[in-house]
Amino acid sequence: MKKLAIVAGTLLVLFFVITQPGSSAALVHNILGMLRDAAESLITFVSNVFQA
Repeated sequence: MKKLAIVAGTLLVLFFVITQPGSSAALVHNILGMLRDAAESLITFVSNVFQA
């Protein structure tokens, strides 16, 4: 069952990338931007904790 879910998810992602490449690229760009912002926030937090 788990393997079937993984295959179905992969096929869905491939379908989305093939049919709407611009939207897919924008989505990936937004996700990477959010991850970068989260990492920067975490770095700022840790820096402030150890400067005290």
